[in-house]
Amino acid sequence: MDLPGDRAPLSTNLDMLRMFDKGEHDGSFGPRHLVILAWRLLGELDLALFQDAIDDVVARHEMLRTQIVRDDGEPYQKVFPPSSPELVVIDLPPDETRPREEQADDFVNEIEATTMSVAQLPHLRVVLGRIDERDAVCVLVTHHVASDGVSLQVIIRDLATFYATRKGFPVEPPTPARQYREFTAWQRKALASPQAEQSRTYWREAMRDAELVDLPTDHLPRAGDPARYAVYRFGLDHETTSATTAFATAMRSSPFMVMTAAFNALLHQETGTDDLVSAIITSGRVEPDYNETVGPFFNMLPLRTELGDCRNFMELVRRTREACLAAYTHELPFAQIAAQAPALTKTYERPGTAVWAFQVMQYPGVTEAELIGDVEYTAIRKRHKSYPVTSDIPNGVLWGLDIPPTGEIAGTARFNTNEYDQDTVIRMVEQFRRILRAGVQDPASPLSAL
Repeated sequence: MDLPGDRAPLSTNLDMLRMFDKGEHDGSFGPRHLVILAWRLLGELDLALFQDAIDDVVARHEMLRTQIVRDDGEPYQKVFPPSSPELVVIDLPPDETRPREEQADDFVNEIEATTMSVAQLPHLRVVLGRIDERDAVCVLVTHHVASDGVSLQVIIRDLATFYATRKGFPVEPPTPARQYREFTAWQRKALASPQAEQSRTYWREAMRDAELVDLPTDHLPRAGDPARYAVYRFGLDHETTSATTAFATAMRSSPFMVMTAAFNALLHQETGTDDLVSAIITSGRVEPDYNETVGPFFNMLPLRTELGDCRNFMELVRRTREACLAAYTHELPFAQIAAQAPALTKTYERPGTAVWAFQVMQYPGVTEAELIGDVEYTAIRKRHKSYPVTSDIPNGVLWGLDIPPTGEIAGTARFNTNEYDQDTVIRMVEQFRRILRAGVQDPASPLSAL
């Protein structure tokens, strides 16, 4: 299904991004709304064949060469023929004074501070930072209208496979790719089903008169000022991580649910709101047939949790688990949920406040060291350095937590520096750390004691 120039309607995921459309200089279609992940590559690379393998990826996944046309009446997707994406090779200066992991961290931060126009096709840039002839940092950069975090896992797997094939290694070829506009067609049909109507009924009742909780900002941006996002990185110690995973198992929950409960307790302490509606980010991949498809599947779900009569952290985890399971069972694209609960997004209309969203990153694909052909690929998951410029999110503040193989939770907080000082973010992180540690160590203690 590859018809260059063909038109397709937008998915509801893309409709959600249009909620935060501020033109091509800011917001969800701006040059900093990017998805960026990085891997260490050990093995000597043939750059010509590596470029060919990147070209193979673009030919395979048409969303990387799809424009979202927004200025021609009804918006639509327009697919273009394959073209060669940008491969940038940078030789990193020798530095024996610090570990290579630290040098790689700095390099990825620098790439995250770059831009990419939404008009650029393909929506893919590959940057290789060569530490030496057999050690490189490979950074994948895409615009968020074309992909998400899971998509980059798909891309690196396909890139590794195509490169190994071109070098003559007997690797298993990828199965035929399902395309994003196939998903769009499937989604439109699924949203017209009786099951979807039942889910809309659920959200109408569950979110009746609800508004996403927001927090006051430190500053009120001037009208017309583009967002300027920074990233604060932090970690949670091995003891807290182990206690979190053990408590999650005991509660028949996931670590994500336990950490979301701690985040909800943090929002409760900050706002005093008992009827709490927080925002979580999910993969949005509700149909397994499209798990290997590149595109913006990510979704935002509201969780409504009553904390007024909540006795302790254990009870809060139970309630958070119930809210998560109900949301997953009835998952719809956020634009559809918002249509059932008009008050839900009023938060975004208020000046001087912002929504703080939460996600735990659970990416499949190449994570730990894996030899594909003659190159070993390892995801760079635990990063240490904060940075004053990074890729944007459409609105508000986004926390992301990951549990890498090292066994210590790694966290990021992306925030608009026009709205928040880093000191505020650090204070919130420290408060979250105390709540989570106290909650998993003594889950019967009252919330007020956390």
